[in-house]
Amino acid sequence: MGRHIWAGAQFCAGTGSADRLDPFALPIRFAAPDAAADGGERRVTLESDRVVLDRMVRSVAMRIAVPLSTFAGVALRVAPDGEPDHDRVDVVLAHRDRALDVPLLSGVDDADGLDAWRQWSHALQLPLLVEDADGRRIKPVASPGFILLGRPRARRGRGFLKGRRTRFQAKRRTGALTPQTPVHRGEREIIARD
Repeated sequence: MGRHIWAGAQFCAGTGSADRLDPFALPIRFAAPDAAADGGERRVTLESDRVVLDRMVRSVAMRIAVPLSTFAGVALRVAPDGEPDHDRVDVVLAHRDRALDVPLLSGVDDADGLDAWRQWSHALQLPLLVEDADGRRIKPVASPGFILLGRPRARRGRGFLKGRRTRFQAKRRTGALTPQTPVHRGEREIIARD
């Protein structure tokens, strides 16, 4: 498999290199580790609507095109690193079939990993997922920096003081009908034409 680059696509050396993948510059083409493939890597083409995986297995070329809508989300995986007080953060495009997972970023510190995780989720319009130590991928309930949206609350109309007048209305006098107040009954129009 040679490197074929078409107009508009970028090629990056890999997910662990100094060149970071830009989530807002799709399509992107890069090499990702794959233990089952010849040479231990596969070529990934990430487009706005699909992911294409190219690899060689026992000298047989394989190409798998997977729609982006079949991916579960963008997963954040935190693993202990060799150094104490330091964790390795991986950002993965998560699929139900773990063989189709696409590593987007690996081996970075916490702040960069969280930032990249949010950017990839926003760019691909997929939900955020967190992978726990058992390998389960769950949606985060509440995290700092996130706004969880729901149905808007009714602003007025159901409150305890619904029937009361507002402060502005309470300052004004209410009108009263007196015997001198003109009442127009039986007339067709109140508006004068001339």
